[in-house]
Amino acid sequence: MKKSNLVGLPEQYRALIGSPGLMHQVFDTHPSPIQIFAPDGTTIFINRAHMELHNIKDANLVVGKYNYNYDPVCLEIFGQDFFDGLLRGEAASFPDFPTPIQDVKDRGVIEDKPYQALTMDLFFQPIWDGDTYVCMIMHYNVKNRYEGRADVGRAKAYIREHWREKFDLDAIAKAAGRTGGRQLHRMFKEVTGLTPFEYYRKVKLEKIQEKLMDSSLSVAEAFAACGVDSHGVYFRLFKEKTGMSPNEFRKGKLKN
Repeated sequence: MKKSNLVGLPEQYRALIGSPGLMHQVFDTHPSPIQIFAPDGTTIFINRAHMELHNIKDANLVVGKYNYNYDPVCLEIFGQDFFDGLLRGEAASFPDFPTPIQDVKDRGVIEDKPYQALTMDLFFQPIWDGDTYVCMIMHYNVKNRYEGRADVGRAKAYIREHWREKFDLDAIAKAAGRTGGRQLHRMFKEVTGLTPFEYYRKVKLEKIQEKLMDSSLSVAEAFAACGVDSHGVYFRLFKEKTGMSPNEFRKGKLKN
């Protein structure tokens, strides 16, 4: 029995479905987080909203590597019967899913947690081509999000907004609602495992990596766009963090 077909759909929509590039753009720019699984449960796509919500910097850490059918943490939450239904291509939903963000961090997908706790409603929609199960699209509605200490969250947000500027602990403390930098320094370290300055450097290194992906910029120009010298301390920090020189990093990423 056919699960779905394209009969009666407008030609424009039929053309959209037939264009992988356009469909990729639709999913990638969708404001809600989306994850797409192959029939065997392996992740084959995550969109930008999904990456931003969970602070995932590289989709390749998830795509082709994560399979819900072999995730003991999610298996305990969902149960094997739920996963078996997904593997058969059955539509499903799961309310109030508690995101296992600590497990995501422990697996090395993210370096620091963007939130302390998050619940969301999950919706699984199978895609069939006639009798062939093609993929499972999962999208979700974020519900309750717990950030932990609000002052540390404000400090992180300020740093991410002002990463191009010179590091200013007093300005960060003021934005966080703290009277002094010393108190914020201690609390920030307790919550994130990093000092405010270490977090600032981490953000700046992330931005340098993003700029290096722009092939229209030279390495020096990519560093300069981030307000630093390509032969200064951030060159050394870059090699320590990635294990590669900026040129090696760029060649490897652009090749992929």
